[in-house]
Amino acid sequence: MRLMLLRHGQTPHNIVGALDTTRPGAELTALGHAQARAVPDALRGERISAIHASVLIRTQLTAAPLAEARGLAVSVAEGIEEVSAGELELRTDRASVARYIGVTHSWIDGDLDRVMPGGSSGHEFLAGYDAAIAAIAAAWDGQGAVLVVSHGAAIRAWVAIRAGGVGTVEDRWLANTGMVTLDGDPLAGWNLVRWHAEPLGGSASAAVTAHDVTGAPIDEAESRATG
Repeated sequence: MRLMLLRHGQTPHNIVGALDTTRPGAELTALGHAQARAVPDALRGERISAIHASVLIRTQLTAAPLAEARGLAVSVAEGIEEVSAGELELRTDRASVARYIGVTHSWIDGDLDRVMPGGSSGHEFLAGYDAAIAAIAAAWDGQGAVLVVSHGAAIRAWVAIRAGGVGTVEDRWLANTGMVTLDGDPLAGWNLVRWHAEPLGGSASAAVTAHDVTGAPIDEAESRATG
């Protein structure tokens, strides 16, 4: 099974570097909508049999142009939403961003017992994301790829923990509408096919968000915090 994990388009909170993780979350900016509209053409050579999005509205808006172009419905799935920021929700200061990123990278390094302040442990995050991907895989019709629109920190953490051939993610970008492609299944495991760091669609949608903290490498994320 080919699994494509697409990060959502730009939101106002990406612009200011806010940790936006609760429901329903921010909508897309004008650029975010442009990034979403660039996805169908960027993936025109890919056979896609199903599209899934998280419960946060920005992923559903990102999925919509591709779904329309392919005549597919967008299935909303619990468990593939962003890593909850807990007490750090909507904060933009450097200490909060560093703590949020630090917790997710502790999970990647194997410390799943560590808990986000006021949020979940790595075990809880991983169980939710695993269950969602397992359900998506179980519903796969055996044809084409499955595209899942999810979130920066969540994709980075889950892929780093569950997929082979990734190496370290600390130095990897995953910009808005960047995409990670995997092959495998929940039982046999997953392997990295491609880490597309930049927005799909190229220069037309490739503006850099000055304070995007969940798509940046760990050192960059901390330096992009606003205070």
